[in-house]
Amino acid sequence: MSTLEPPTKADAERADIPVPEIHDLANRLRFAPQQGRIWLDDQRMMLMHVSSLGALRQELIESLGKETARGLITRIGYQAGASDAKMAKKLRSGSNTLDSFLAGPQLVSLEGIVHCEPVSLDIDVGNGRYYGDFYLLDSAEAEAHLASYGLGEEPVCWMLVGYACGYTSTFMGRPILWRELECKCTGHTKCRVVGRPAEEWGEDAHDDLRFLQIGDFVKFNPTPGERLPATARLAALDQVSAENDFGMVGISSGFSTVCHLVKKVAPTEATVLFLGESGVGKEIFSHNLHRLSTRTGGPFVAVNCASIPEQLIESELFGVERGAFTGATVSRPGRFERAHGGSLFLDEIGTLSYTAQGKLLRALQEGEIERVGDSRVRKVDVRVIAATNVNLRDAVKEGTFREDLFYRLNVFPIRVPPLRDRRDDIPLLMNWFMRRSCTKHRKTITGFRERAVDALINYRWPGNVREMENLVERAVILADEGGALDLCHLFTTGEEVTDTTFTVQRNGALLQASEMADLEFGQREGPLRPLADTEARMLRMALAEAKGNLSLAARLLSISRPTLAYRLKKYNIT
Repeated sequence: MSTLEPPTKADAERADIPVPEIHDLANRLRFAPQQGRIWLDDQRMMLMHVSSLGALRQELIESLGKETARGLITRIGYQAGASDAKMAKKLRSGSNTLDSFLAGPQLVSLEGIVHCEPVSLDIDVGNGRYYGDFYLLDSAEAEAHLASYGLGEEPVCWMLVGYACGYTSTFMGRPILWRELECKCTGHTKCRVVGRPAEEWGEDAHDDLRFLQIGDFVKFNPTPGERLPATARLAALDQVSAENDFGMVGISSGFSTVCHLVKKVAPTEATVLFLGESGVGKEIFSHNLHRLSTRTGGPFVAVNCASIPEQLIESELFGVERGAFTGATVSRPGRFERAHGGSLFLDEIGTLSYTAQGKLLRALQEGEIERVGDSRVRKVDVRVIAATNVNLRDAVKEGTFREDLFYRLNVFPIRVPPLRDRRDDIPLLMNWFMRRSCTKHRKTITGFRERAVDALINYRWPGNVREMENLVERAVILADEGGALDLCHLFTTGEEVTDTTFTVQRNGALLQASEMADLEFGQREGPLRPLADTEARMLRMALAEAKGNLSLAARLLSISRPTLAYRLKKYNIT
C-alpha cells in the first residue's frame, strides 16, 4: 500500500501552476500522408485505435499473466517517457525549469494519451528535489481497460505510470517513482498519480519497483544472474549518439538489412559487390566489412577506378618495373601487391575500360599479377570488394562490361538503398551531422527549426548521405552562435524543396505547411525563395506567432532582440 494518505478535499484546491502554451510543441507535430509517416520533432510516431490498445492489453494479460503484462507495459511506458524527456529538454532548452518540465505532460496530451492537470509540483533539478501530484483526465489506457474488464480493485494506468517514471527520472537525472492513487477503473471520477524520489517511498516501494527493471531503477531491484527484459535492454541503448557498432547511423529496415548482410559475409572470403547511388556510403560499409573480416590485421587499399586515366590503370593496379616506359625510373608495387593479406576496394568499377576489365578478370581468377614491363608472375592474396553506381546487368547487355567479370564480382551483391528510401534515418543523421559539425567548427547550435525539419524530411536527396553531411555542415557555419538551423541556412544553392507535410493549427485543424505560408505571406516564387526572401519570411512568421512581441519573436528565432531589430530594419518590416 502507499505511504501517502488518499488525497483530501483540500488537496484538490491546487496551487495556481502556470502552464506554458502548447503551440511550440504542436508546431513540431507533422503529418506526411504521402510518405505514410507522422513526426513529432525528429521522432516517428503513429496513430493507434484505443480499441486496439485494449485488445493488445487483454491479449498480454491473458497470454502472459497479469504480473508479466503489467511489467512489460510499464517498461514500454518508461521508454516512451525517457525519449520525450530528451525531446522536451531540446525543444525548450531556453525556457525555465518549470516550463521545460511541463513539456512532458503536454506531450502526452498532444499524443492523445491523456490530459494532465497539475495539482502540486515542487522541482529542483540542481538539488535533486522532486514532488509531483497530477490528475490524469480522460486516460486512453483506463478507457481501454474498462472496455475489456470493467471496474476492478486496482489502478491500471500502468503505461502512464511507467511514462511518468521514465520522463521524470530522465529529466531529474535520478530515479523518480510514481504511483497511481486513484483510477477511473476503481470507481474514481478521474485518475491521480504522485511521484517522488524512489528512496523516499520507504520499504514498501518494492511492490512498484519489481515492474521497473529498467534504467536507474535496476539498482533498487537488483536481479543478479538474471537477464534484463528486452524493454530494459532497448532503453539502455545510447540514443544520443545513435551510432551502431559500425560507427554508422541508422534504424531503417533498409539500413539494418545492409548491416546484417555485411556481418554475415564478413568472416568469409567471398568477393562482395556493393551496389547503389553515389553518396549512400558504399566505401564506409566496405571499411566495416574489412574490419569484421579475418583480414582485419591486413591492409585496406581503396582505388577509385574513375579517377585513374585508362593508360595508367594497369600500372596502378598491378605495379610497374623500372624502365617499362618513359618516366618509370623506379620499380613500384601496384594496389594488388600493397593489399596482399588484406582487402582491395575497387570503387566505381563500372567505369573501367574493356581492356582493363580483362586484365582484372585474370588477376581475380588466377590470384596472380604481372607488373608492367616485367616477366615475373607474382602471387597475391587479396580479397576484392567492389562498388558501383552503374547497373552492371544493363552494362553487360550494352556490351560495355564483360559478362565473365560481372559474374566473377557478383558473388555476394549488397544493394545500399538511397537516403530517400531510408527516411526514418534522416532525423538521426541530421542531428548526428550537426553535432559533429559543431564540434569541428567549435560552435554551439541548439537544433533545427520545425520548418527546417520539414524540408529535410521531404527533400529528395539526390546526393544521399554525402549531400546531407555537406548541407548540414554549411548550415552550421552560416547559423549564428547559440541559434538554431533554419531553411535560410540549409538550402542556399538552388535545391528544390517541396512541402508535403501538414501541421497542427491552434484550433486543432491540419493545414499543409506550404498553404499556411502562402496564406500569411503571399504565393512563393518557385520551389524555394532565395536566401534573403526566406529570411524575411521567417521574420514575418516569427512576428505573427509572437503577435508583435519583439522579445518573444527573438526567442522563437533563437537570436537576440537587437539582432532581430536590425534584421527587421534591413528588410523594412514593421
